[in-house]
Amino acid sequence: MNHNRAASGPLTVTVLVFPGVRLLDVTGPIEVFASANEFGGRYRVRIASADGAPVITSAGTRIGADLTVDDVQEPYDVLVVPGGPEWETLIKDDALLDVVRRLHGTARRTASVCTGAFLLAAAGLLRGRRAVTHWRQSRQLAVRFPSVRVEPDAIFVRDGPMMTSAGVSAGIDLSLALVEEHYGAQVARAVAKDMVVFMQRPGGQSQFSVRSQLPHSRHAVLRRTLDEVAANPGADHTLTAMSRRAGVSVRHIGRLFDEEVGTTPARYVEQVRLEAAQVLLETGDDSLPVVARRAGFGSAESLRRAFVRHLGVTPGAFRTSFRTTGAGTTNSTSSSRKSSSLMEYAGSHGR
Repeated sequence: MNHNRAASGPLTVTVLVFPGVRLLDVTGPIEVFASANEFGGRYRVRIASADGAPVITSAGTRIGADLTVDDVQEPYDVLVVPGGPEWETLIKDDALLDVVRRLHGTARRTASVCTGAFLLAAAGLLRGRRAVTHWRQSRQLAVRFPSVRVEPDAIFVRDGPMMTSAGVSAGIDLSLALVEEHYGAQVARAVAKDMVVFMQRPGGQSQFSVRSQLPHSRHAVLRRTLDEVAANPGADHTLTAMSRRAGVSVRHIGRLFDEEVGTTPARYVEQVRLEAAQVLLETGDDSLPVVARRAGFGSAESLRRAFVRHLGVTPGAFRTSFRTTGAGTTNSTSSSRKSSSLMEYAGSHGR
């Protein structure tokens, strides 16, 4: 789809709703398209349910429908398939999967939000395609649907006529990408500024992951070693040092990591240190050199390289983005400066 197609008339977006759908998966994209209409876009958004009746979302909020699925007859521009917390039940609903297939059949572009990717996959629409879903469910998507090429760290993925997005608010990112595709970067930037969101947020999903959880191991030697790394990530955790403390050979401890943890000792240690640095950045005021030393990276430059390599964002940007939302601040100047910086970022960064 291109700007010439968009210029020929309003673009129709159909959002599918069903009982148990996640509220923000529905309203986030709708807000983006509605906002775009204020800045030169021309979208006609309609909500469809199986029978045209309202549905109750997972938040307990009732959402009305504009039409039934059977009312969708003519080709239209975008189908949005949201997800829901009970996705394991939803993918067993043959009637719902049939609805997804039928709506997809008349859409020029089909897009999912969060666990909506499971509905597309279960309907057979993602075979051989790249896709993403919420980071908590990425492994499940890959295991249940091995023909889907899951990209676990992406915010959204475009593959042919299909688009999939990561968890919940990533539906906004996906919708902004569609606005840019339809009406250009200037309109998308205006929407991003109006909604006070990133035009393109820094980093990927890995920056939202939970802290490392030590895997259960049958080997007491490995359990002690893992505990030592987690308890003091800034200590000497070279392979030689770990093997010496454990009283086993370098080769043996390397084999235990490979068999039980599924990675090398060096990579595991770096991951623990990375997450330790995230906690220090989120909760404290230490300078980057101090954070780097306490987390075990040694220098601020080593810390920066690790953040960029694994999270796609610098330590300073991570601290700014994830330490606080600014809620409850009493310093109006500081709050205003943060808001202004965010809007400037949204307005100046294209995809």
